[in-house]
Amino acid sequence: MKYLLQGLTMGLAYVAPIGMQNMYIMNSALTRTTKMAYVTAFIVLAFDVTLTFAGYFGMGTILETWPVTRLVVLLVGSLLVIYTGISLLRDKGNADRKVDVNIPLLKIATSAFAVSWLNPPAVIGTTMLFGATRASLPPGTAKFFLWGVISASCIWFTGLTTLLHFFQKRFSPKIIRWINILSGIILIFYGGKLFLQFVELVRK
Repeated sequence: MKYLLQGLTMGLAYVAPIGMQNMYIMNSALTRTTKMAYVTAFIVLAFDVTLTFAGYFGMGTILETWPVTRLVVLLVGSLLVIYTGISLLRDKGNADRKVDVNIPLLKIATSAFAVSWLNPPAVIGTTMLFGATRASLPPGTAKFFLWGVISASCIWFTGLTTLLHFFQKRFSPKIIRWINILSGIILIFYGGKLFLQFVELVRK
C-alpha cells in the first residue's frame, strides 16, 4: 500500500502541471460536447499510460543491464525533478482557450499521440523521473508503484475533463496557479529524496 500511494502521489504531481497534454484536454473540455470531451480524455490517457510503461520498463531494462547507470539516472533524474518543481513554483499559470479541437476522431488521436509521444519534455521527463524512482525502489515493489502512477493518470485526466466541462464558467487561471504550486512542492520533495539516495549509494 505504501508504494501504491507513493506512485499515486508522484503520478499526480507529474501529470497535474499544465503542459501540452493538459492544455489539449482543457481546451477540449471547455469547447466540445460531453461525449467528445471524454473521448479525447481517454485517448490522451491511453497514450500517456503507454508512455509511462515504455519509460518505466525501458529504463528498468537499462538499469538491470548496466547497474552503474543507476547512479547516473538517480543524479540526473533528481536534478530534473527538482528543476521542474522549481519551474512550477515560478510559473504564473495561463490557460490558452484558442486551440482548435473541433476535429475528426482520427485527428484527435493523432494530436493526442503528438502531445504525448512527440513531446520531448514528456518523453524525457517520464523516462528520467520513473526510471530514477524505479532505481530507488526495493525489489518486488515496482508493480505497486506503477499501478499507483497509472491510477493517478486515470483520476487526473477524467477528473480534469469533468471539472472543466461542467464547471467551466467558474474556471480561472488562479486554479492553474495553485495546481502548479502544489505539484511543484511535491516534485521538489521527491527530487530531494532521490538525490539523497544517490548520495547514499556514492558513499557505499
